[in-house]
Amino acid sequence: MPQRFVSFDGVEISYRDWGHPADVPPVVLHHGFAVDARTNWILPGIVDAIASSGRRVIALDARGHGDSGKPTDPARYGEQAMARDLAVLIDRLGVAEIDLVGYSMGGVVAAIAATTDRRIRRLVIGGVAASLAEQGGVDSRVLPRAEVIAVLLADDPASVATSPAIGFRTLADAAGADRRALAAQVTAAHHAPIPLHTITAATLILCGHDDPFAVRPDALAAAVPGARWRQIPGDHLGAVRDPAFTEAIVDFLNRPLTAGLAPR
Repeated sequence: MPQRFVSFDGVEISYRDWGHPADVPPVVLHHGFAVDARTNWILPGIVDAIASSGRRVIALDARGHGDSGKPTDPARYGEQAMARDLAVLIDRLGVAEIDLVGYSMGGVVAAIAATTDRRIRRLVIGGVAASLAEQGGVDSRVLPRAEVIAVLLADDPASVATSPAIGFRTLADAAGADRRALAAQVTAAHHAPIPLHTITAATLILCGHDDPFAVRPDALAAAVPGARWRQIPGDHLGAVRDPAFTEAIVDFLNRPLTAGLAPR
């Protein structure tokens, strides 16, 4: 059953918690834009795989998504606000350390959180690469934010059917999402320098070979001290459903911290 907490600014955040092993840090999962924990982590079997490896798993719904609160003011959004939600969640869990996995928007959130929160022991940044180092966010050169907002707020989806951003509208409608809340997040999306050089967590960059939002993972890995990178089959939406994605996460989270992960 989902649990809820009130975050720093009064927005309610929903999360789910699987298992309670105490000998290793829990794994926290942060999903991408326009989906939720169920779509990004539960349905592809990622939660089950991590839990079956002996780890406690916590997956939250970001503000504006899933079962969490959905204000429509852009001032309540942005990946920095979501990183603060993560900090409140860690406080609530009462643990000394976590391992953090974020995908796409969640990858930006995870990176921002890891620049300051030393409770993050291991970090997986998925679905975003060079743009995180160069733009401080998801690559707006691939899909301009104004295009995504227009698609989300269109009264008639047929009127935007040929837009390259139509996939986000399809995702939102399939999930019954609040499109005004999603548009507010796009308006506030983070695009400013992130001090990636301050990250101390052991870090893996993980993305699909054919993901236009995650090109040149080596550039991001070079910006994060000691980071390794890996590409797997798939595009931005398909990579999370490939078994190699889950296998790479489980392997990285459970291998000794001194062991490396060679790029391929």
